[in-house]
Amino acid sequence: MRKMMAAACMVTMTTALSAGTMATAAETKVTPLMARDLVGSPGKETTMITVEYPPGWSSSPHRHDAQTFVYVLEGSVVMAVQGGKEVTLGPGETFYESPDDVHSVSRNASTTKAAKFLVFMVKDKDKPASTPVK
Repeated sequence: MRKMMAAACMVTMTTALSAGTMATAAETKVTPLMARDLVGSPGKETTMITVEYPPGWSSSPHRHDAQTFVYVLEGSVVMAVQGGKEVTLGPGETFYESPDDVHSVSRNASTTKAAKFLVFMVKDKDKPASTPVK
């Protein structure tokens, strides 16, 4: 389990490092909370993390190859999947990505306040949590 949480954190930080954003990757905080095998679904697992985006931060396009659920805890984030409309989400609002989606927009809506959200994923155990898309 600790291996999986560390891997999820590293993948998210790798995405942050390759993002080329206004803020540095060190300012993006990813906190692994849980990783478990999905009972009754061999080869599947669940992971849960919190992500904190500093003011003005945004990620490069990527995919999760997972059922991905986002719940905003603090601040506001702008999210979109390729071909979809951008949505601005505040505390208590949610966002979903299918395993086939490209997460084309993921950014803090504010240039002055941090944003924090919870991410819950259901994915294949042998797939990374995030893969950059060029």
